[in-house]
Amino acid sequence: MYNVLTDGATMRTLISYIRVSTAKQGASGLGIEAQREALARFAAAEGFEIVGEYVEIETGKGSDALDRRPQLSAALNKARSLRSPVVAARLDRLSRDVAFISGLMAQRVAFIVAELGADADPFMLHLFAAVAEKERAMISQRTKAALGAAKARGQKLGNPKLAEARETAVASRVASADRSAANVLPIIGQIQKSGATTLRAIATALNARGITTPRGRQWQATSVKNVLERVT
Repeated sequence: MYNVLTDGATMRTLISYIRVSTAKQGASGLGIEAQREALARFAAAEGFEIVGEYVEIETGKGSDALDRRPQLSAALNKARSLRSPVVAARLDRLSRDVAFISGLMAQRVAFIVAELGADADPFMLHLFAAVAEKERAMISQRTKAALGAAKARGQKLGNPKLAEARETAVASRVASADRSAANVLPIIGQIQKSGATTLRAIATALNARGITTPRGRQWQATSVKNVLERVT
């Protein structure tokens, strides 16, 4: 579907899909407003008009997640009727599960992931989903290993349950940082291939794509450096 502009040009239309895992997920850079702003910037930069928005509060885990996501189903139906793509801010707002992404590709609706760019084809979406799924499994293994090592050391400071909760919190923060770094690393790789080689240039490119840091902030050279050091 296209809208005719006053100068005779046409504007392509999009259906936006926004998802958060919990009602409280708002300040992490994956919140509803952050996604909405990222999608608006993407649409303006690429010459699209967002003609429908669907917001979901539901976990993205599991290959059967589509059955638990009525808003995504509604977005698919709307996009199909308008012959417009569905756009999400990040791939993990759709899913990190390869089987789920494969199921979406069979829906006869085009998908765009804003952080990957308008020209990312289905093969690329499958590839990034596979990387994210593998990284999620590795993070889970590292988290379990860290908790096991803590227990083996016999660290019991004060209340044993409190000590265990602290260890879990530390492991969770490490896993979250690893996951965030893994999500953004392929995008940094794309940016580097396009000619941006300095940390400052990479940060500028990430900000231009509407991608925020895990804390919802603008990228700086130091934050890019931290990501590269974490995954190397």
